[in-house]
Amino acid sequence: MQKNIIKGQGATENIHNRFFKQRYETSIYQDDYEEEIAKTQILEVFPKTIVNKIKGNSLPFMYSINPYQGCEHGCAYCYARPTHQYWGYSAGVDFERIILVKKNAPELLEQFFLKRGYKASTLQLSGNTDCYQPLERKLEITRKILQLCLDYRHPVSIITKNALVLRDLDILKPLAEKNLVNVSLSIPTINEHLRRVLEPRTSSVKTKLQALKTLAENDIPTHVMVAPIIPGLNSSEILSILKTISEHGAITFGYTLVGLNDEVEPVFKDWLETHFPDRKDKVLNQIASLHNGNLAERNIAKRNTGNGNFADMIHKTFEIGRKKYFNQAKFPKLSSDLFDGTKGEQLRLF
Repeated sequence: MQKNIIKGQGATENIHNRFFKQRYETSIYQDDYEEEIAKTQILEVFPKTIVNKIKGNSLPFMYSINPYQGCEHGCAYCYARPTHQYWGYSAGVDFERIILVKKNAPELLEQFFLKRGYKASTLQLSGNTDCYQPLERKLEITRKILQLCLDYRHPVSIITKNALVLRDLDILKPLAEKNLVNVSLSIPTINEHLRRVLEPRTSSVKTKLQALKTLAENDIPTHVMVAPIIPGLNSSEILSILKTISEHGAITFGYTLVGLNDEVEPVFKDWLETHFPDRKDKVLNQIASLHNGNLAERNIAKRNTGNGNFADMIHKTFEIGRKKYFNQAKFPKLSSDLFDGTKGEQLRLF
């Protein structure tokens, strides 16, 4: 049966939650879809802590904070989809339409800053789901977190797919003046047609690039994640993307290779069947070639780098682009020396 494409939707169904013995799946293509499934549900949760300590030393930061669980952006390849199952929901449609909101995140973060003996280390905002997804326009949790970072002079690194980050320029600029902030924009494609189906509720390519340019013009260090690289979809764009982002002010870039971990695999397969049925097998075969014949790779480091001839070709293409457009570029390290556990400039006078 031919499925209708639902605007703004990435997943096409609610796949089974592996933690449930009983199986209940609801397709977004049912007749009642528009009434019962398309609307985003907001569920407020009340965590006791908000800061996550990063295990290992593979990332350039020690802590992360996620104001939202689930993400309206709807990227079918999102590695965070399986985490929604721990809350009792599906990694499919539920991940995009049932968003768990931590409105008390700013209060919890301030408590964390005030812990006796705490030494500042860059805070990653977010790292799991996007801190500037559409709901943020209304709820402003991320904005409040950034204001706290400014008040306490605490370093913060932002990663997002949404140009909504520009709303908070009034906070980002004074943070940048103190070397306390940088921003990474995720731009896996500059093909707007592909962007509309690959990450349906993110900002358009044109808007992302304008955001990148505006951030750079305001002296806010900018980085671009060209991620993930998906063979047969955006792998041919690598040099074009690097040229374009360098022209719009990006200082550096990073990239990862797609790996369909856990429940991401069935979501992505169905997405391919819906939007690119003619190249589904080719894309899946080439993804498997990156991971020793497997579509999934549980180890994050291995998933991001891959192996084999196709992976080597991707790495070499990025290296060519790095030498051509980002030769000797270095991303500035944020300062942690200004944090002293005191809120506001006035109190520091005493």
